[in-house]
Amino acid sequence: MMKALRLACLASALFAAVPSVAGDLQSTRQAAVAAIDAHRGELVGLADRIWAFAEPALKETRSAAVLADYAEAQGFVVERGVAGMPTAFVASFGEGRPIIGVLGEYDALPGISQRAQPTMEPLVAGAAGHGCGHNLLGTASLGAALAIKELIAAGTLTGTVRYYGTPAEETVGGKLFMVRAGLFDDLDAVLAWHPDVEVVADTQPNQAVVDFIVEFEGRTAHAAYDPWNGRSAADGAEVFTFALNLLREHVKPTVRMHYVVTDAGDVPNVVPAYARVWCWLRDVNATGVNQLLERARHIAEGAALATGTTSRLTVQSGSWELLLNMAGAELIHDNMTWLGPIEFTDEEQEFARQIQRATDAEPVGLKGAPKPLDLDPEGVAGGSTDVGDVSWRVPTLHFSVTTAPIGAPWHAWPVVAAGGMSIGHKGMTYAAKTMAATMVDLYTDPAKLAAVRREFEEKTSGVEYVSYLPDGPPPVPAD
Repeated sequence: MMKALRLACLASALFAAVPSVAGDLQSTRQAAVAAIDAHRGELVGLADRIWAFAEPALKETRSAAVLADYAEAQGFVVERGVAGMPTAFVASFGEGRPIIGVLGEYDALPGISQRAQPTMEPLVAGAAGHGCGHNLLGTASLGAALAIKELIAAGTLTGTVRYYGTPAEETVGGKLFMVRAGLFDDLDAVLAWHPDVEVVADTQPNQAVVDFIVEFEGRTAHAAYDPWNGRSAADGAEVFTFALNLLREHVKPTVRMHYVVTDAGDVPNVVPAYARVWCWLRDVNATGVNQLLERARHIAEGAALATGTTSRLTVQSGSWELLLNMAGAELIHDNMTWLGPIEFTDEEQEFARQIQRATDAEPVGLKGAPKPLDLDPEGVAGGSTDVGDVSWRVPTLHFSVTTAPIGAPWHAWPVVAAGGMSIGHKGMTYAAKTMAATMVDLYTDPAKLAAVRREFEEKTSGVEYVSYLPDGPPPVPAD
């Protein structure tokens, strides 16, 4: 009863706060799209600069600066260094409700530098590259926020728009610290997108993940003269990974387990006293991940017992699964249908086919047409994101847009190549327009925003969100 009353009050407040828009919905959407077209050259320039910077997690100093500086120059009020992260910021414009946010990312991945060409060749050997298209992601989201800002400034829309510059999505999970700082708590809704190989309003669940390390401590000895005096921490790590691999037979098909051994001794003739394994465990939801984590704790304890060592498991981070919002997906799909397909040129299609041939994928080129909306999808999308944690705090509308060739490997050179040229630019522009048009719906039609929030309230009812984030500040690297 109290929840129904809160929702009714929310709908009433939204109707009261948002006056009728000057002109109809169609003309307001068109104005938002026109604003993005007007700034397209600037947005492409920003994306290309971030692509060239290619800065990894929590080192995105120049990338964050060019976005924050641009937002400030466009009239946003920018707060930098939020949530204890120098490369995190929030750019705001307007006043009152609704308050709608957009999420931007700009971190790169280590070791996959690549030129904007369809054959593998690093731009800078050993350097990072945007193998997940975050140079496009952060820029498109800012473009959408800018379009809404201009409509608010013109008096066409009322309310507040916020752009969240969120660092370190790939490893640390910068949004986790921003969630903990309460930066999303007063939002009515937030929009996010991701580069992909197709244009689709996301309705397929992804995976929750926990990130932890297991450390083993033993006792050194000469590996030939008196190995019986040693207790090998490397043996503990080896037993742990062996047992974890045996567990693969006894988990659900939705589970993914991956690890690297980051330390297991220095030289072969010394029994190592220290070893370290870095693990990620994933499943369809946080409940499943928590069960896996408990099994991993027992395995670590058993490995230590078997090898005469001691073990310590430390959770470093982790993300909940993305809480999908079907009411929001319908709005996004309607706007994608309204925008129509991305029109790729023959040259762009051939660029994509060359990448596909180089990576043993079927040379079918690029998909530019929006996929039909699937409200009952099968299976789980691989991968995790800290957007998931945001989605358990505020209604989150999420979609994907083509920026790379079908079938080519992700987190790899083909995505870097496509993201640094016109294929990525077109996907980025389309994403900005989709986001801006959908925000127009939310600002102008309180019933649509109320439906999005009502679904969120229903799905989160009785669920206690507990972050995987341990106490302490973000792991900001030293200068």
